[in-house]
Amino acid sequence: MPRDPRDLLTPAMRGVLDRMQRAGRPPLHSLPPAQAREAYALGAGVLDIPPRPLARVEQLALPARDGHSLPARLVAPAASAPLPVLLYLHGGGFTIGSVATHDSLCRELAHQAGCAVLSVDYRLAPEHKFPSAQNDAWDALQWLAGQGGALGLDTTRLAVGGDSAGGTLAAVCAILARDAGLPLALQLLFYPGCAAFQNTPSHQRFAEGFVLEAASIRWFFDQVQPDQPARADWRFAPLNAPDADGVAPAWIGLAECDPLVDEGVLYADKLRAAGVAVDLEIYRGVVHEFIKMGRAIPQARLAHADAARALALALQTTGAP
Repeated sequence: MPRDPRDLLTPAMRGVLDRMQRAGRPPLHSLPPAQAREAYALGAGVLDIPPRPLARVEQLALPARDGHSLPARLVAPAASAPLPVLLYLHGGGFTIGSVATHDSLCRELAHQAGCAVLSVDYRLAPEHKFPSAQNDAWDALQWLAGQGGALGLDTTRLAVGGDSAGGTLAAVCAILARDAGLPLALQLLFYPGCAAFQNTPSHQRFAEGFVLEAASIRWFFDQVQPDQPARADWRFAPLNAPDADGVAPAWIGLAECDPLVDEGVLYADKLRAAGVAVDLEIYRGVVHEFIKMGRAIPQARLAHADAARALALALQTTGAP
C-alpha cells in the first residue's frame, strides 16, 4: 500500500482535487446550512455531464404522511410507453442536494437503462431531523408503487436507488419494502452511508483532502441527528439492521478513495451473508461524489453505464437504443 493515500488517485482525479484546492472555496461544513446548499447547487454542474434531453420530463408533488407535499421530477426516455421506474434519492448528507443537483445523473440512468426515474426532494436537516428523510423516502416509494400506474408507469417493475445519504435512504427503503411485502427488482447504491460512526480504516485514511472530509461528515451528522447514541438506529445506519434476509438484489458502486468505502463493502458483505444477490463495483483511484464528475473523470461514465446495465437487467428493459 502506498504511504501517501493520494498516490492511489488517478491523474485526472488528482488534477480535479488540485483545482478544487486552488479555488480556495470555503468548505461546506464551515457555512450555515442554507449557504451550504446554495454553494453546492452552484458547483453541482461544473464537472457533471450535460443534462440529456428526454422525451418526458414532469414536475410532480407527492404526499408525505404528515400532509407535506414533496416536490419530485419524473424523467423518461419515452413519452407514452409503460416503462418500469427507479425511485432516486439524491445525496448530500441529508442536509444539501436536491432534484436539480442530481438531474443529469437521473436523466443519464433513464436514458441508458430505458426506464423512468422519479427523483424526490425529501426534506433536509437541520430543519427536518432524523428520521424525516427516511419517512419521506418511504412515503415516496409507497406512493409510487400505488399511484405510478396512473402516470403510465409499470410499477410491477420497480427499483430504488441513491448516492451517499440517498444511498442510505435507498437501503432503508429496501428493508422497509421487504417488511411491507413490496417487491423491488433492485436497490442501486452509489457509495452509501451505512454506519453510525466513523471508525473504519478508510475513514482515517481518507479523512482530509478527498472531497468528503471527516469534518464534513461530523457536520452532516450533527445537523440530522445531534444525539450520537440515537445514530445506532438502523434507519440511520443500515449496517445495524437486525437482518437483511429477503431484501432486493443490490448493485453497489463504491469509490476507492472515499471514507465510506469500507462500510460500503461491509454492507455488501452483510447482504451476501443474508443470501442477497450483490454486484459490487469499486472504482479505483476516485473519490466520493465522482459519479457527478463525468466531464473530467472517465470512471464516472463507466459507473453510469455499469449501474444502467444492472438496472436494465433487473427491470427487464432493453436499455438505450
